[in-house]
Amino acid sequence: MDFKWTREPKQYSITDETIRIKTEPHTDLWQRTYYHFRNDNAPVLQIETEEKFFSFIVKTDFSGSHHRFDQCGIVMYLDSENWMKGSVEYENDRFQNLGSVVTNHGYSDWATTEIPADVKVMWYRFSRREDDYCIECSPDGKTFSQMRVCHMWEGSGKIRFGIYACSPENSSFTAVFTDMQITECAWKAHDGQKPDEEAGQ
Repeated sequence: MDFKWTREPKQYSITDETIRIKTEPHTDLWQRTYYHFRNDNAPVLQIETEEKFFSFIVKTDFSGSHHRFDQCGIVMYLDSENWMKGSVEYENDRFQNLGSVVTNHGYSDWATTEIPADVKVMWYRFSRREDDYCIECSPDGKTFSQMRVCHMWEGSGKIRFGIYACSPENSSFTAVFTDMQITECAWKAHDGQKPDEEAGQ
């Protein structure tokens, strides 16, 4: 896979099987909403493609996370105001936030669910169907559950997708990424209510 850095971190290692990223303090991805600040300095490692239908799978190990908001996961970073990510964010010794952020035209949202703090491994599957996207997660890499379906306003042409890791507060940990693969699109065409143009015929 032809990965390229957006903001290369100071410490990392890449082999055929494993990518390790050591996060730096006060790194994050967020735009405007609610917190009224913008933070756009997390390291991102991505592949570029014009393929309209595919899935990307990666296993993340965040055993070293220990401070509030420490995180690593899957990302599609187009530019500072258009991107999406899925990750587990450390909160405390009782729970973490499994969630996703979608940022369109400079405004981020954050959808989360609490999971136990002892979860230290998570798989993600990122799927594209033209300019619509899906993020799924799995504790074992076999059974995936939907986290988010969304539309990306700037995501219809060439895109970049991959992995990221960051520590928004005064912290640092080593995120480990393995088992990466690109497959045919696992997010199948919708089998249900027909589109409006078909329903009206």
